[in-house]
Amino acid sequence: MDPPPLSLRRPAWVAADPSVLGVALVYPMQGPGGIFGPGCEACARLAVEEVNGAGGVLGRELRLLEVDGGADPRRVAAEVEALVAAGAVQGVTGWHISSVRQALAPRVAHRVPYVYTALYEGGERTEGVFMTSETPAGQLLPAMRTLAEARNVRRWFVVGNDYVWPRATARAARRYARECRGRMCGEAYLPLGTDDFADVLRRIERTDADGVLMLLVGSDAVRFNRAFAAAGLDARALRLSTLMDESMLLGSGPGATADLFSTAGFFASLADGNSMDFHGRYAARFGADAPVPGSLGESCYEGVLLLAALIERARTLDVTAIGATADQVRYEGPRGLLGLDGRHVRQRIYLAEADGLDFSVVAQLPSPQRLV
Repeated sequence: MDPPPLSLRRPAWVAADPSVLGVALVYPMQGPGGIFGPGCEACARLAVEEVNGAGGVLGRELRLLEVDGGADPRRVAAEVEALVAAGAVQGVTGWHISSVRQALAPRVAHRVPYVYTALYEGGERTEGVFMTSETPAGQLLPAMRTLAEARNVRRWFVVGNDYVWPRATARAARRYARECRGRMCGEAYLPLGTDDFADVLRRIERTDADGVLMLLVGSDAVRFNRAFAAAGLDARALRLSTLMDESMLLGSGPGATADLFSTAGFFASLADGNSMDFHGRYAARFGADAPVPGSLGESCYEGVLLLAALIERARTLDVTAIGATADQVRYEGPRGLLGLDGRHVRQRIYLAEADGLDFSVVAQLPSPQRLV
């Protein structure tokens, strides 16, 4: 039996007002991912305000209903399903881990459009689910190739949390290492919320790894960065993460980010026209003390824009009709003018190196032939 919903927030305005289109924003308010939750909320709220300022979606005003995506996946799914059944929301978006997506998609995606914004392991094909973020084929493989060529990294050790995204990504990384004339020399998977990395660090030290692939979420990655640097391992192996944004650098501290690389479709330090316009609007709306809008938070801005564009293009909330026109959708945001390929957004991917508490983009990575 499913546990009861966390809180059934069903405002009367959603069910009663046909001029309103409710959107469940599912993002982590607790747990390891809670470190970038405030950025997720702020970026999504800015996108909603801008969409509404331009006339809304099908003439209806977007309004967010926040759901804690850091809770147990079954509880998150039960809460969102209850909101859909009550007519409180007509769409779902947000950043949350793959375990939440796997619980949520079968229960709501056939009823309302669901835009998933987190980087993930690839392979999601549920009707009604659309993805804005990165997959290993387009993100990890070209990053490993680039580091193999530029830094001669051949021997990788994987440290990840113990759930579907890290384990599936590591399976892909084993193939990628061989393609780069290298190998995987060790793997370790730890529960979400781990704060003791002593055993893993000893394992890394006993290997000849010259690269550590970090597949850790939020504050787990922050604690690992600190422990890794304190053990002196940053002097012998670089780190590469596909889930590392500026909020996590701030949490790690400048002494724990040497030779740390991240790969993503967006970094706060990007200086093209789209990203600079976004930063200007974000700063004007939330002020200088707002959360840094790194790639994870910014993905929620993308999620709102894509959800709005999908519904506008189909001219209906019907999931089947939205899917039928999805390949024709184009929208413009901080990552540029984007479109969909097989329900995945095709976008530019970058490799960046930590420079203290910020990222410096060092390369735009070559586009893959396939996204998943």
